[in-house]
Amino acid sequence: MSDTIAALATGAQISAIGILRLSGPESIAIADRLFIPDDGAPMSAHESKTLVYGALHDTDGALLDLCLCTHSRAPRSYTGEDTVEFQCHGSSVVLREALEACFALGARQAGPGEFTKRAFLNGCMDLTAAEAVADLIDAESAESARNAAGQLSGAISARIDAVYRALEDISAHYHAVLDYPDEDIEDFRLAAYRETYAGARKSLQRLLDSFGRGRLMNAGLPTAIIGRPNVGKSSLLNALLGYERAIVTAIPGTTRDTIEEKLRIGALTLRLIDTAGLRDSEDLAEQLGVERSRRAMEDAELVLAVIDGSEALGEEDRSILRRAEEAPHAIAILSKTDLPQQITHLDTSLPQLTLSARTGEGLDELERTIEALFPLPQVPAGEILTNARQADAVRRALGALSAAEEAMKEGLTPDIVLTETEGAMQALGELTGRSVREDVTNRIFARFCVGK
Repeated sequence: MSDTIAALATGAQISAIGILRLSGPESIAIADRLFIPDDGAPMSAHESKTLVYGALHDTDGALLDLCLCTHSRAPRSYTGEDTVEFQCHGSSVVLREALEACFALGARQAGPGEFTKRAFLNGCMDLTAAEAVADLIDAESAESARNAAGQLSGAISARIDAVYRALEDISAHYHAVLDYPDEDIEDFRLAAYRETYAGARKSLQRLLDSFGRGRLMNAGLPTAIIGRPNVGKSSLLNALLGYERAIVTAIPGTTRDTIEEKLRIGALTLRLIDTAGLRDSEDLAEQLGVERSRRAMEDAELVLAVIDGSEALGEEDRSILRRAEEAPHAIAILSKTDLPQQITHLDTSLPQLTLSARTGEGLDELERTIEALFPLPQVPAGEILTNARQADAVRRALGALSAAEEAMKEGLTPDIVLTETEGAMQALGELTGRSVREDVTNRIFARFCVGK
């Protein structure tokens, strides 16, 4: 990391303010070349982390903008390197010209997430905090933002580090006794550490239990609206969204493809998927739509099975209810309550309710029912696992700890127990970045936007 990188932190779109960032050994020297502070002193002479007003020029001395500049000297910066930020007017032309000037003076284009990657590699943050940066940028709910902010401040790291240090103490004690038998070191007895193992396992299990909520919190809850044609699926989608997203007609089979939109319900983000009506059809386009609907239903975490209450229950309706009962979570909905009803109750184990997409009656109850199916976990903000990599590392650590405890119960020798203990430490090290492969870090930071 001996080179200097530059990127637009705010993108190239027109905005009120645009920020250009640099990081690396030549950052401040480049600022001295391009920026003339209003007081006449070079930027390098100004105090670190201070906003300075002045004129930004290109390499030929042509004025680009009157703006603000700040620099932070290593290691007390976001990346741990010398950094510079130009806070310009948000002209895409000005920002592009300023970026080109930085390139002309030796900087190169930063890759996706490279500023945060350098922060991680320079020890300014661990891997969970680095991932939290991306989660915070992508957050679509207050819950997601609060959890990401908590992770960024070290909530998960603190819990993992406490477990890691406890296991490290056990390993260190064992190896000290083994390597220095003549020293006055307390004998190593596995029984003395039973509570430590149990506490570590309990702490990690609590983290792992939060992953289901974290996955839904970040990715959204895949929610399929299913039913036979013309039962009111698209009308329900439109009513929940509050605008006409899907075409609604009296002609069965209007929806030929899946339609997906996001919807906030309390602390949940739903990925609502309106599907084609499930029925046998000779129409090729409708057949393809029905097949996509079935796949959407299979992948959904929540299924809303819509039954037209103004018509007699048919075999297609019964088949749809049976499919919904196989989903992880499902709600049976009797629709069109604004019309004379032929069905008042469904023979199903699913939660069921009635509503009218036309009048809005029953929509509040539907939202309350969905929230009740997915309650918030009793976990402090920042201690909810949000991605599969984190969950896999915790799961492997738990497996190793369980194996260590089982070995203790069976009276196996301490070296076998310690082998499992160190396996747990290895998994936890991968979680925080103590011991993670380069290809894994590259994959993590590839999801970041350029300039972060």
